[in-house]
Amino acid sequence: MRAAEFDDKFDRGEEITSTLDLAKAQRPGEEQRRVNVDFPAWMIAALDREARRLGVTRQSVIKVWLADRLEHTPRTLPEPANQRDSTPCRSPARPEPCSNLTLARGSAGVSPCRSRGSRS
Repeated sequence: MRAAEFDDKFDRGEEITSTLDLAKAQRPGEEQRRVNVDFPAWMIAALDREARRLGVTRQSVIKVWLADRLEHTPRTLPEPANQRDSTPCRSPARPEPCSNLTLARGSAGVSPCRSRGSRS
C-alpha cells in the first residue's frame, strides 16, 4: 500500500492496523541502552527499601525517579566548558564533594543535592 492510500484510509477513519506489521513497531528515542552507575551503600539500601515498599525492582525505582526528575528539570543549553563553575558543591549532610547530578542524603530520605541553591 502506498503512503497516500494509507493516509487517506486513516483520514477517513478506516481500520488500518491490519496493514501494519506491529511486531516491528518501535517508538523513536525509546531504544534501551545499558549503563553502569556506582552508588554508595546507603543509597542502595534506601533504593531497596523503597523498592520493597512499592513492590517493584530497584531498577524500576531508579528509572521512574530519574524520568520524573528529568521531566521536571528545565531544558537549557549546556554552558560552554570554559564557563562552568568547577567548584565541587558540598551538601551540609555530606562532607565530601558531590556533583550537581549526584544525589545527596537529605532529611527526608534521598533528595537532590541543593548545596548550590537554585542550581540543582
